[in-house]
Amino acid sequence: MSKSLDEMPFEELGRLFPIIISEYNANWPKLFEAEKKKIIKAAGKENIFAVHHIGSTSVEGLKAKPTIDMMLVIKDDADLNSFKTNVTNIGYEYSLQKNDPPPHITFYKGYTYTGFNGQAYHLHIRYNEVFDEIVFRDYLRKNESARREYEDLKIQLQKQYEFDREGYTQSKSVFVNDILRRAKND
Repeated sequence: MSKSLDEMPFEELGRLFPIIISEYNANWPKLFEAEKKKIIKAAGKENIFAVHHIGSTSVEGLKAKPTIDMMLVIKDDADLNSFKTNVTNIGYEYSLQKNDPPPHITFYKGYTYTGFNGQAYHLHIRYNEVFDEIVFRDYLRKNESARREYEDLKIQLQKQYEFDREGYTQSKSVFVNDILRRAKND
């Protein structure tokens, strides 16, 4: 029996799922919209405030890892156990966030113990408030120089951290925090 993705060390996950940076794909927003409909149906419209397309695939013209990141904002009284069951029933795998417990709940789709399988999706579950991911996305959408700077950084980091997803993400944090400061001061 093969182990689950949550049981794999970061090094093994990095080899299975290397950092890939792709040209912007005009189909990414369409893929998001189609997946959003499935998620709303599975989660129940009555449990949801909003579903947002976040991450680099949500920024037109930006090179990105070809993973559709989504944020599902749920109501405080949503039944998390039913929610988890319903979302896994449409092909998502629950990912225990040991260092970031609920309401930070994450699901993945398109990942298998042998590597990527089809379109990859990340579904981040949050309760209703303002989120840095949306502030960051909106700033990049409006500011071409910041968008290009971020793209250059991602290309550089992809070369350095191709098989180290954690290192890649952590190395972007200074830039991301700088953009958040800029956005909040504008």
